[in-house]
Amino acid sequence: MAISVTMPALSPTMTEGKVAAWHKAVGDAVAPGDVLAEIETDKAIMEIEAVDEGTLGKILVAEGTEEVAVNSVIAMILEEGEGQEALDLSAQEQVPPPPTLEPTPDPTHTHTPALAPAPVPVAAPSGGRVLASPLARRMAKDAGIDLSTIQGSGPGGRIIKRDVEGRPTSAPASAAAIAQLPEQGVVEIPHSGVRKIVAKRLTESWQTIPHIFLNIECELDALLETRSRLNERADGAYKISVNDFIIRAAAFALAKVPALNVRWTDTSMHQLSSIDIAVAVAMEGGLITPIIREADQKGLAEISVEMKDLATRGREGKLMPEEYQGGSFTISNLGMFGIKDFGAIINPPQVAIMAVGAGQKQAVVRDGAVAIATVMACTLSCDHRAVDGAMGATFLKAFKGFIEEPLTMML
Repeated sequence: MAISVTMPALSPTMTEGKVAAWHKAVGDAVAPGDVLAEIETDKAIMEIEAVDEGTLGKILVAEGTEEVAVNSVIAMILEEGEGQEALDLSAQEQVPPPPTLEPTPDPTHTHTPALAPAPVPVAAPSGGRVLASPLARRMAKDAGIDLSTIQGSGPGGRIIKRDVEGRPTSAPASAAAIAQLPEQGVVEIPHSGVRKIVAKRLTESWQTIPHIFLNIECELDALLETRSRLNERADGAYKISVNDFIIRAAAFALAKVPALNVRWTDTSMHQLSSIDIAVAVAMEGGLITPIIREADQKGLAEISVEMKDLATRGREGKLMPEEYQGGSFTISNLGMFGIKDFGAIINPPQVAIMAVGAGQKQAVVRDGAVAIATVMACTLSCDHRAVDGAMGATFLKAFKGFIEEPLTMML
């Protein structure tokens, strides 16, 4: 019997994905380990590989199809010696037979011939459950369209966005629907999966978490000198950045103030044994936060090499879920863009995120005299349910100490 290829669940929270591209065509030979397709999730594009040998017999979900439910069949692989009949048999086993209508008894007859099976209805009955994606439901509601009148083209007859688009409305469009219609001369750019999830999570964070912001300034001159010396001695093996020092300093500060290395839940706080630093990285259509695991246990050179690799693959959408999910603390650095200071929104269930600005030359007072120093502004956003102001200030004091005396991070 033909082998089903299903939409994989690439993360615990994934419910649907997009078939971004097919790497095999119908009729192509398939071997275990061959890349069949690319699947786009809300964070990345992942490759799915064949686990069986055979021939790609049928593609059920076309390239570019969105909102494909997890575990729905997207293709069929024929084993050796199988043909079209195997595909037909598999299709019959996956789709339940149409219901059979019971005839109404006629008292003038002693027997009633069985009726032929009723044809599959084009639309679901108004009293039954209609399979539709959340986006399709919202679009239909805004446009006043009855979903039971639509034939779904998604997996299993599921109604998706394209099925609702262009349908005549049975009621005047709502204000929300009118507001979403682009004006003349305006180009409509659909939200990417990444942008949707970032918008959802940050909105929830800002609306539900009481943020408290703490600011501190750190002098960078000693760090910059140490960085220059280390890079000169590296002989091209690595190139340490200021951000690498920031990651290590934050990890050391969390080790000194473990009260910030926690996750918040409605019933308790989870103290974490591993210090895993997430770093915000801009990518097309949004951002992603690759994670340096056990950052306090890694040297600057190791952090530098690992961070460059994670950032590159993150921008290309090639990170594995375990490389960007989780983390105990996040750093968002916009210094390379010349931003002096800013505040960042917490990424729950973490309880803190640190926004880092650019190092800038400015006047400082030392021993009663004015001097010039390179100063970097940092803003710590804390979840006030879990982190008191004094606790956050203690963390920033420890962080400042490591930044301004970088040799203490070498011990």
